[in-house]
Amino acid sequence: MADDGPAPAKEADSSSGNEGGLWSGLKSLIFGEESEHSLRKEIEEAIDEYDEDDEDRRAPASKGDLSAIERQMLRNLLHFSEHTVDDVAVPRADIIAIEEKASFAELAALFADAGHSRIPVYRDTLDTIVGMIHIRDAFAILAGNAPPPTTLAPLIRQPLYVPESMGVLDLLAEMRAKRTHLAIVLDEYSGTEGLLTFEDLVEEIVGEVEDEHDDAPQALLIALDDGIWDADARAELEDVAEEIDARLADIEEDVDTLGGLAFVIAGRVPEVGEILLHEDSGWRLEITASDSRRVTRLRLHPPVDRDEATED
Repeated sequence: MADDGPAPAKEADSSSGNEGGLWSGLKSLIFGEESEHSLRKEIEEAIDEYDEDDEDRRAPASKGDLSAIERQMLRNLLHFSEHTVDDVAVPRADIIAIEEKASFAELAALFADAGHSRIPVYRDTLDTIVGMIHIRDAFAILAGNAPPPTTLAPLIRQPLYVPESMGVLDLLAEMRAKRTHLAIVLDEYSGTEGLLTFEDLVEEIVGEVEDEHDDAPQALLIALDDGIWDADARAELEDVAEEIDARLADIEEDVDTLGGLAFVIAGRVPEVGEILLHEDSGWRLEITASDSRRVTRLRLHPPVDRDEATED
């Protein structure tokens, strides 16, 4: 009889444990396994809360406190590891490169025109990038008395070749370890997908860094009269959806820009003067500039009202 006392307590403990396990299971089911606070999430919540308080704070922040730009950099750093190299790389269409058979004079002219410190070198097409040339090596020849080389081969250095799925944090570590500031991004077929520099990675944390050689930034989407838009083909569909019409970004194909959308609609690189109809939205894409490889500029004409079209 003396042993009967503790039994209910054990049952209570067991019941409590079951309830705790049940609650944990429900939380996981509803909110997911990552519902618990992580250090990353807690830091970001603290920054958000501080930003909200900062809007109402009249007195200046105390000395030594984080400034607004420091808080933004910290927020960028918290999400830095979430990106892949494909997210931040310069797209293939914007790569400035030189053919392996080019002369040293052509290389010097390209350095002067592009304002870059490193130029990729390709063989036949951009899908075969054999290396890169640093401006310092070219300048050493220009400043010296030695005659320029007959080929570019002596100047070519090896860049990194990385898959588009590689994390930017891994790339940053590899660039530091191998002391290389340029990476060629390859797609699943080992073709050239894009290009990434050490500066591109740093800008993901500190923000855009313009130097004296950079052109002033130009708007990619410019509103004209009668609902018409002048657009750079590099304009992201996300931005187009936000500023113009969300339906233009509703596309099953894996394209991110207006130029890519035009290519998908036409099934090829459209020519200047062509007008492509985006059937889901009624917007018409007029090609105003292109070359043999890509569209560079478009003009977006708004959908024609069906009643107006019938009257016409």
